[in-house]
Amino acid sequence: MTLAEKILARASGLASVKPGDVVEPRVDLAMSHENAALVINQFLEIFKGTSLPPRIWDARRVAVIFDHRVPAESPKTASNQKKVREFVQSQQVDKFHDIRGDVGGICHQVLPENGYVLPGTVVVGTDSHTTSHGALGAFAFGIGATEMASVWALGSVLNVEVPPTIKIVVSGRFRKFVGAKDLILHLIGKLTAQGANFKVLEFHGPTIRNLSTSGRLVLCNMSVEAGATAGLVPPDQETARYLREEAGVKGPIELLQPDRDAQYEQVIPIDVSKLEPQVACPHTVDNVKPVAAVAGTKIHQVVIGSCTNGRLDDLEVAATILKGRKVAAHTRMLVFPASGRIYRQALVKGYLGVFVKAGAVVMNPGCGPCLGVHEGALGDGEVALSTTNRNFKGRMGNPNSEVYLCSPATAAASAIQGVITDPRKLPQ
Repeated sequence: MTLAEKILARASGLASVKPGDVVEPRVDLAMSHENAALVINQFLEIFKGTSLPPRIWDARRVAVIFDHRVPAESPKTASNQKKVREFVQSQQVDKFHDIRGDVGGICHQVLPENGYVLPGTVVVGTDSHTTSHGALGAFAFGIGATEMASVWALGSVLNVEVPPTIKIVVSGRFRKFVGAKDLILHLIGKLTAQGANFKVLEFHGPTIRNLSTSGRLVLCNMSVEAGATAGLVPPDQETARYLREEAGVKGPIELLQPDRDAQYEQVIPIDVSKLEPQVACPHTVDNVKPVAAVAGTKIHQVVIGSCTNGRLDDLEVAATILKGRKVAAHTRMLVFPASGRIYRQALVKGYLGVFVKAGAVVMNPGCGPCLGVHEGALGDGEVALSTTNRNFKGRMGNPNSEVYLCSPATAAASAIQGVITDPRKLPQ
């Protein structure tokens, strides 16, 4: 069996499963953010007309993180957040991360860095980028509010069809200023935005084995942009190291692997040794071109951060490029660390000071500009270059603007020049 099949079989109490089987796997972790207010409404509806008190099946397995609209941008959002606070307190949900500088952040960073996600587990979230957590060897996928209400009540997901798996085998060494973001953009351009619909992307090869957990999170995060149900990296010693040293996990860690004779729908080899920095052009994430093809395009705003590229190594490469330089005149640069922990680490290492001195604005951890609800909306006709994960019309708040996607290195170099720039060709 593939890794996804193994996890789903075990979670469903079955010896084996195959693509097309319908299962009801038990859930190890159920995550929501501000949309938990919608989940609460549906959850309470389940218990109407019964004599049963509305109780979550296991409060220890539920996590709620405020990240999409932080701080609240409207009375409506603030009232919904108040509702969620009262609910999680009444249900004794201890994995609750409010709008705080010490424990807050974007959900897809908060979960791994706190050791909430373990290999071989089933993780569901009311967010499409829940696929991120496959970087730690979990079968992680997004569900809707009604489905999550059912999970809160039952502890399992109903009617999950076992997806087929595409095996991605990556070899070669990345060149300078080329990394995981460029790899996943290249893959999405190759597969198209629908090429992995209702399938799993399972990442293998020496390049993946040498890739940090941060880089693996990038790959799995954006697997959904190719339509994938989940992205998975078979857990290894790097997974165990991250969980022990960075996430503080004390208990057992199982490095569950796919079978050697696992059946894959397709095998795609990729050699990154000649891969150039990649850019996803408006208005689809699979409209991918080498940076050279769009170099010189004027940009008005640069965004570095999000659940895709807001981790410490992302900020490090951007700070390295920006140190001693200035953001171009008439160009705005916004930096969003992925969590309060990363914010503090970047502060200690001096990265945030570099950004501020360069003319960038450092924001609180959150999803603001990526979602387009507040913080960094674009004006009519403006162009943004962003390390986020989507670029459809209106994604950053204005359908009359354009969004290009890239790596932190390309974003930082472009901010200095005021136009899309190959970071390898930045004047010294």
